[in-house]
Amino acid sequence: MTSEELLKRVRKIEIKTRGLSRNIFAGEYHSQFKGRGMAFAEVREYQPGDDVRTIDWNVTARLNKPYVKVFEEERELTVMLLIDVSGSRNFGTQVQTKRDMMAEVAATLAFSTIENNDKVGVLFFSDRVEKYIPPKKGKRHVLHIIHELLSFEPTHTGTDINAALHYFRNAQKRRTTAFLISDLQDDQFAQVPARIGSLPLTLTSRKHDMNVIQIYDQRDAEMPNVGLLKVKDAETGERLWIDTASERVRTQYARDWQDRQDRLEALFTRCGVREVSIRTDEDYVKALMRLFNAR
Repeated sequence: MTSEELLKRVRKIEIKTRGLSRNIFAGEYHSQFKGRGMAFAEVREYQPGDDVRTIDWNVTARLNKPYVKVFEEERELTVMLLIDVSGSRNFGTQVQTKRDMMAEVAATLAFSTIENNDKVGVLFFSDRVEKYIPPKKGKRHVLHIIHELLSFEPTHTGTDINAALHYFRNAQKRRTTAFLISDLQDDQFAQVPARIGSLPLTLTSRKHDMNVIQIYDQRDAEMPNVGLLKVKDAETGERLWIDTASERVRTQYARDWQDRQDRLEALFTRCGVREVSIRTDEDYVKALMRLFNAR
């Protein structure tokens, strides 16, 4: 892609997603995300009528007088977009590739963030963290993010969501609203152990406001009958032949997909994480509205 072609794509996605964020999502974003947390401000001496649950017992014991903690609503948010840039994102058989859909969804969220004068940052990951863009405000910053969404090429093709979550927790000390945007093609991540307390997703959701947006293609979920087909795994490079004319093969393929989706749903439910799945030929506006309204 030439520089001129890239600039045209940046401009095109800016026009579309900025309009959506301004006219559709800004109100939903503000009402659902803005001011959701309470930050500690100070301690002051207890006054009649104060909630006894806010008493700071350490200060009270030290000064021999009752003191209470005072909190204030956090009005400024920091939003982080954790974006999967593994090899499987380049797959697409319908209207667009998963990569293109991820870029539009991320750009819409980014513009919704700056419309409310909040900060937005990005973490690109494959089977390792590929690039980290610290949160900032402003249109120029968002345009830089969109440029990277469209042009960035990772050095690796695999997927390790847990590694990305670990890096994110260390990079962001204050509570952050995070959107993990991925096709979730990560077998290790999709495993649901009996005890989930130490899972990276559990640890991250306890510290941050986690939301997952799964982008997938119709052919991820079901295999068409096109006879003998040679395929290549975009992340491992493995090649194999598949007899798509076999009903047994197609049925097993669909069952494996549904089993993975069921495991992921169970994982998100147990970790207290909101999730929405968007197919590349679907309207992502409705899907994002469902995610916002589920809060």
